[in-house]
Amino acid sequence: MKRMLLLGDEAIAQGALDAGLSGVYAYPGTPSTEITEYIQRSKEARERGVHSDWSANEKTAMEAALGMSYAGKRAMTCMKHVGLNVAADGFVNAGITGANGGLLVVVADDPSMHSSQNEQDSRFYGKFALVPVLEPANQQECYLAAGYGLELSEKYNTPVMIRITTRLAHSRAGVELSELRAENALRLPTDKQQFILLPAIARKSYQTLLGKQAAFEEESESSPLNRYEDADDKSLGIIACGIGYNYLMENFPEGCPHPVLKIGQYPVPRTMVKRLLESCERVLILEEGAPILEEQIRGLLDVSFNIAGRLDGTVPRAGELNPNIVAKALGEEIAVGQDKPALVQPRPPELCKGCPHIDSYNALNEALHELDPGRVFSDIGCYTLGALAPFHSINTCVDMGASITMAKGAADAGLFPAVAVIGDSTFTHSGMTGLLDAIIENSPITVMIVDNETTGMTGGQTSSARGKLEDICKGLGVPEEHIIVVEPLRKHHDENVRLIKNELFYRGISVVIERRECIQTAKVVVKIPKEANA
Repeated sequence: MKRMLLLGDEAIAQGALDAGLSGVYAYPGTPSTEITEYIQRSKEARERGVHSDWSANEKTAMEAALGMSYAGKRAMTCMKHVGLNVAADGFVNAGITGANGGLLVVVADDPSMHSSQNEQDSRFYGKFALVPVLEPANQQECYLAAGYGLELSEKYNTPVMIRITTRLAHSRAGVELSELRAENALRLPTDKQQFILLPAIARKSYQTLLGKQAAFEEESESSPLNRYEDADDKSLGIIACGIGYNYLMENFPEGCPHPVLKIGQYPVPRTMVKRLLESCERVLILEEGAPILEEQIRGLLDVSFNIAGRLDGTVPRAGELNPNIVAKALGEEIAVGQDKPALVQPRPPELCKGCPHIDSYNALNEALHELDPGRVFSDIGCYTLGALAPFHSINTCVDMGASITMAKGAADAGLFPAVAVIGDSTFTHSGMTGLLDAIIENSPITVMIVDNETTGMTGGQTSSARGKLEDICKGLGVPEEHIIVVEPLRKHHDENVRLIKNELFYRGISVVIERRECIQTAKVVVKIPKEANA
């Protein structure tokens, strides 16, 4: 058997390729980005013609993957946890339409918020959509989950979610590969109304989905990702979900002395849980993220039991798990990683030296200098660092695209001038519809698109906006005379300040495009000819 050293993200990608994947659809979002990048780099994927171009956002990615599944091919869509909020409309409804070809929805959660604005747990979405959820514990299981998930999807004609977290996504281990499976042939749904969610059809489809739940639970009881490990010391039983199982085993390298229920597939394997509760005096639940399983178990079996976990404070309610937290919850001595000197002093993140956003913010700050502060709405990207010293330029960052809509709402409330700062990729991801709202009402806001010609925060992926921003804004309806393009450089500072000020005090919708290539990608990105940006 061939072995490879892979990140968890890469193991999912390779597992899907080996299982006959025909297309991956995604928008870059840490910690999920490397799944799609791996497929983009794969010689095998290129030779097979596996689709791997980036989508404009997670909603379009989800829907395109559903379309490939409709055509009978095996498809995968990948996103981070907050991206699932964007894709939720298609994701939840896909549970009702079901799948035709295998359909994987891979979601990478970020407990402790290493690069995210919250640490929501995507298992809630899986439960809400009533679809199976796989939660691998290590890189080998990531590889297994991709192929197994596609098989499960086709067996029950349902989407299947794979939920991972940051540490698993971004750590490496040896992975043993399986034999390559051929891609599916083109095959349209037998039921030509399967994907039509008119109420009369959707009601029947929803009943079908509900009817699958018992079978989904039976699959969990026999899943290769769920396992009951008995032991002699039944003073404590442990339920360990996903990577929590790895952290548990790090504390017991010779084997855990207590019974352990390892869970990597949902719905919850009720029989296994009942066995553990009936045989142990006390149960500790180790799950990465929210106490979703703990809440289920407390009510699932309708029993009074000594259950410890996140809800009673045995495990911290916020943040990610680690071996030390697990050791403390077990009453064991904390020995892992103790008393190590700090080799590097922590420092806050900052914009790169030479970053075009530096000149953009300097010009914006000067243009707003004589006005009361608190009127700049921003968005998610490298430019969010404008909230920190030395700039202190922005006042909000909520979700993808919210800069424009929040600026519009503030303008509707009477704030003038109001400014939205948004990146080029974020603009095409979720900003265009907000701009359309502002255009329809000719809202008195200035939208500053900081165009570094890439998706910079996630590593320099191709931006859907590249070479198109002026045409998009013009096509949506921004008056051409109020679409201003400037080059954020120190030598243009005074002129840029003057142009920004002109638009700030225009009583209507205006767009200022600050265009200069990201300093990090300038050396490697093939440049678009200047006439393409004209």
